[in-house]
Amino acid sequence: MSRPRGFRNVTRIGPVQVGTAYDGRGREKHTAACTAPRCGFSADYDSRAAAELAARTHRCPVH
Repeated sequence: MSRPRGFRNVTRIGPVQVGTAYDGRGREKHTAACTAPRCGFSADYDSRAAAELAARTHRCPVH
């Protein structure tokens, strides 16, 4: 049985939310995801710093 993906330590940087969770293999992953409608940006990173940098530099193509 797989463990549910529950995010913890969620922060918001502009329209992007950054959260920490465990992947299917039990490794800690950090996700950055844009919450703007129709943007679709999201990515997983191995370090929290990389996810926060992606959130700070994200330029949403939807206006």
